[in-house]
Amino acid sequence: MADSIDFSRLDIHRKRSLPVRDFFVQFREELSLTLRTPETSLSTEIIESSLHRPGLALAGFTQVYSYQRVQILGTTEWFFLESIGSEKRREVFDRIREFRSPLWVLTHNASPHEELLEMCREQNVPVLSTARETLDFMTEVQDVLEDWFAPYCSVHASLVDVYGVGMLYIGESGVGKSECVLDLVERGHRLVADDIVNLTRKGRSIIGKGNKILGHHMEIRGIGIVDVGKLFGIRAIRNTKKVEVVVELQKWKEGETYDRTGLDPLNTEMIGTSVPKVIIPISPGKNITVISEVIAMNMLLKMNGVDAAKLFNEKLIETMKEKSRQDGLRRLGTEDVHE
Repeated sequence: MADSIDFSRLDIHRKRSLPVRDFFVQFREELSLTLRTPETSLSTEIIESSLHRPGLALAGFTQVYSYQRVQILGTTEWFFLESIGSEKRREVFDRIREFRSPLWVLTHNASPHEELLEMCREQNVPVLSTARETLDFMTEVQDVLEDWFAPYCSVHASLVDVYGVGMLYIGESGVGKSECVLDLVERGHRLVADDIVNLTRKGRSIIGKGNKILGHHMEIRGIGIVDVGKLFGIRAIRNTKKVEVVVELQKWKEGETYDRTGLDPLNTEMIGTSVPKVIIPISPGKNITVISEVIAMNMLLKMNGVDAAKLFNEKLIETMKEKSRQDGLRRLGTEDVHE
């Protein structure tokens, strides 16, 4: 059964680089950054989300030196450079001078050695220092870079948080996605986005958020544009949510076969990640809101290791086996009487 959205054909986008100048300006105060080289050095670009601590390269092993990443000098690297003296430091940086990194950062407000500054000025590469501790700084910057370089796309859908489960509603135009989501919001659930949902893959998770222009507005046919946040209050909205299940609303088709047991769960591929999927046929009088709540609660059970359909099937098989065993015993007893 085909998706109303073919996620495999969506235009997946990736940012190719992050200008170091933009990174410095945006996070200067938040990350307590200080520029140690001329401002003209901020013309480099970060091209990878991973960070690198160049301990082995400083010690002389450069065969697998990840120089294209942001270089982090923590207290270990700084004290090593301090301990070897000026002459050895010059040899170290002469050796790695051929490798041009986009950015060097020293943590714990350490002062960069003159040999490092000399190399970076020659390469026109920026050197920053931060008051933050190494692990704390690297964790935060790694998160920033992963968000920046993560693959992303936009879909025509609605995303709502139902009992903590992110439910992405898809379906052809006019099938009732917005009306279903509005009913869920009225029942106390939270809208993330309607009509246009921006999806980003972070690790193995798909994170959804709304369009900056649309915000938490919804278009309801016959009424027009409504502001969900102002109508229902701040508790009725949230900015981002992980997509845990895709719910496809389909108009009921006579003769179509729909899942009635849940023993063969569907999945859909979304930006390289498999996400559970449920198809709900729409017919007059069907309460889609209550069904959506049941889907969310059933997903919560599965997340906690409880699969109702599987457990029921196992119980049914066990019952059939027991009945077959009892029938066999009865037949055996009848044969004994006849003998």
